Amino acid sequence: MKRVILLLVVVFIAGTSFDFDKTEPYTPVFMSRETLEISVKYVSGARDMIQTGKIYYCAPYIYVNERYKGVHVINNTDPANPVNEGFILAPGCIDMAVKENILYLDNAVDLVSFDLDARQVTKRIRNVFCEPLPPDDLSFNNLKNRPNGYILVEWKKNL
Repeated sequence: MKRVILLLVVVFIAGTSFDFDKTEPYTPVFMSRETLEISVKYVSGARDMIQTGKIYYCAPYIYVNERYKGVHVINNTDPANPVNEGFILAPGCIDMAVKENILYLDNAVDLVSFDLDARQVTKRIRNVFCEPLPPDDLSFNNLKNRPNGYILVEWKKNL
């Protein structure tokens, strides 16, 4: 649990410690390569579903993508009473697929295979995907201020 809290603090600092133009509608959030590579983890307990994406069913579980955050794990053994059991933390996650007991997901620019039984990463292939595009097909000047060695994992809406 301490590691998860530490990771969330690092993500928060990484996303807020750089000087970006706040007049743009979104702010890019970056993570260091080192932090990205240790970021995919299973976390027990339910999380609120806020910005969901793709849904995948692999009996008896339902997997629901939480855009840029990871994947909700829902036990659907009793369809009348599904149980949100946990969350697979995966910064930059937009898409996923399941085959047998392996969840394939994007962890920002990397392709990760995650063993659902062992609840751990079994393989990572670096730089398979492009970084997430800016929302609404906007162009951003913020990307020129990218810290060296950091990867774009999320776009946060400016309030």
